Amino acid sequence: MRDKLRSLADRYEELCYKSEQADFYADPKKAAKLLREKNDLEPIVTTFSSYNAALQEMDDALELMSEPDMKDFCQEAYQQAKEKSEVLYRQLQILLLPKDPNDEKNVIVEIRGGVGGEESALFAHSLFRMYSMYAAAKGWKIELMNYNETELGGVKEADFVISGQGAYSRMKYESGVHRVQRVPETESGGRVHTSTATVAVLPEMEEVDVQINPADIEMQVYRASGAGGQHVNKTSSAVRLIHKPSGIVVACQEERSQQQNREKCMRMLASKLYEIEQEKLSSEVTGMRRSQVGSGMRNERIRTYNFPQGRVTDHRIGLTLYKIDAVMDGGLDEIIDGLATADQAEKLKNAQ
Repeated sequence: MRDKLRSLADRYEELCYKSEQADFYADPKKAAKLLREKNDLEPIVTTFSSYNAALQEMDDALELMSEPDMKDFCQEAYQQAKEKSEVLYRQLQILLLPKDPNDEKNVIVEIRGGVGGEESALFAHSLFRMYSMYAAAKGWKIELMNYNETELGGVKEADFVISGQGAYSRMKYESGVHRVQRVPETESGGRVHTSTATVAVLPEMEEVDVQINPADIEMQVYRASGAGGQHVNKTSSAVRLIHKPSGIVVACQEERSQQQNREKCMRMLASKLYEIEQEKLSSEVTGMRRSQVGSGMRNERIRTYNFPQGRVTDHRIGLTLYKIDAVMDGGLDEIIDGLATADQAEKLKNAQ
């Protein structure tokens, strides 16, 4: 590992030198690529430097330990440096793990009511609110693509884009079945019901990222329904695209123009086709161990929200928090941090 780290440190120094040259920005695209590489290497090189410094502190302490009046002091200094080096070594192992190439991408989130009738639609609305508040806290932007309400304020389906730095790296752990246990607003007897909603999270892809044959797409237009202004039910601005080879159907009705809705649909379609291709590639890798944390399977029950007990439990890592109100108000970082840590641990185990 040290040889690899030295090589990366040399490459970082080379990039630092290049970025200081007068003609570095002559080719903006090339410069941007090199700067991204430099920024990716910086935390690795910084941590490696701290690790080497800790090893040097250990050597210095050992060298002075033979002097009687310095022995106790040097033993303490040696132990502190040793503990520091171990922490830094674990950090370096994590930093050297292959990065998900989609981590910095925006995400497309799809929420659907599941089992439980109107209560599942109301829970889907609660999830949409939770993610909206989480995105706001992160400084991310939400862009609605398709939003289908029920008469009681629930959500049959909600499709939206979350744009912001590292959005996919955090949101990718939310794919799966979310279960709620609470007394529904529609229940007069006060009995606790169990309902579900499904969440799918896809890295947002542009058309250029995925090969799409225009002849494979059937486009349908219709009048938008629900919230959306005066254009609702007056013009056929809503767009539905059907990808005939795969059977994928995407729809968008939140924009006023047919063209804008079609562009959003194409981004959704590209992302869905990319997901299918990635799943196909993963299944072809023999002996590959799928991480339970990072699998993001849509049919996997990942989390339970129990309102009477005030708890949220993530079943993938066995984490239970008794702060359901804070979580539903967008306080997801503690859960997502736990999932990210477990995911890293799984990858480290597989890499050994």
